[in-house]
Amino acid sequence: MAEIEKKWYVIRAATGTEKKVKANIESEVQASPYVKDMVTRVLIPTEKIYQIRNGKKVSKERNFFPGYVFVEAIMTGETKHTLLSVPGVLGFVGCKRKIDPPVALRPIEVTRMLGKVDELLEQDDTYATPYIVGEEIKVIDGPFNTFTGIIEEANTEKKKLKVMVKIFGRKTPLELSFMQVEKA
Repeated sequence: MAEIEKKWYVIRAATGTEKKVKANIESEVQASPYVKDMVTRVLIPTEKIYQIRNGKKVSKERNFFPGYVFVEAIMTGETKHTLLSVPGVLGFVGCKRKIDPPVALRPIEVTRMLGKVDELLEQDDTYATPYIVGEEIKVIDGPFNTFTGIIEEANTEKKKLKVMVKIFGRKTPLELSFMQVEKA
């Protein structure tokens, strides 16, 4: 008999409960000796974002695919039943009814998804507040603290802004990092 290959499946969960559903899936899988060998990985792709709160840099994890949990498994009737009976699982993506067989991701989709996860792990600085030219900002750090200005240029690669600030009644250009300003 040929060995059945493991495939990736996408499970729908209520947005905001992905981590709880992942933990529930992992505990259910460990409790069932048959399914334990069938489910190999449970994954929630997340990205680390940085926000500025009260002048401080705060990091936070955000789900890249809210409402979805990825499972690598050999899908049998027992595996499907166990996964669907986990609290918080709404069903499989691609199935209209719970009795429909789960639809596995295509290899190219898996490669893209796993590549995106790797890319997100390598990424260290993602800012939740992109700045737009013409937007008013407030300087929160440095010698021009509390000054307000208008963004003239935004360089997201270098995470720098060119801002026009009024100092003693004259417009003066400043080059500031994303961490030195906040939206006004």
